[in-house]
Amino acid sequence: MRFFAERGDDVLAVDFSDAAVERARNALGRFAHRVRRADFFTLDEAPFDLVYERTFLCALPRRVWPQWAEHIARLVRPGGRLAGFFFFDDNERGPPFGVAPARLHELLDRHFRLVEDAAIPAAESVAVLAGKERWQVWERRL
Repeated sequence: MRFFAERGDDVLAVDFSDAAVERARNALGRFAHRVRRADFFTLDEAPFDLVYERTFLCALPRRVWPQWAEHIARLVRPGGRLAGFFFFDDNERGPPFGVAPARLHELLDRHFRLVEDAAIPAAESVAVLAGKERWQVWERRL
């Protein structure tokens, strides 16, 4: 969030945990006002030019992934992007819940097209995700 805010982007960060919001606000200083306690699934401040993904999808139970995909599509404006590090793994248990590339396409292809896919190592990756994250950019279909 800090990266985008320091670039001058109009940024909103959300978390459902009061403790996480407080921690983020303390860490972000002058950008603290851009962090809000909210439920992703009821967030309706769309459309956004960009939604950044990092360890959110893999924290969700697989049964809610279709709702995540539909809500992401509502949040990103046509021509906008969903970008971030996605956790690819074939683990049955979680969290984190790894996703297979084919499953991610099933979730996103209706509203997005994959425009970038790179095996770029994620900075500061936690041990359980290390080496299993891929940078991807998905463009919202017009």
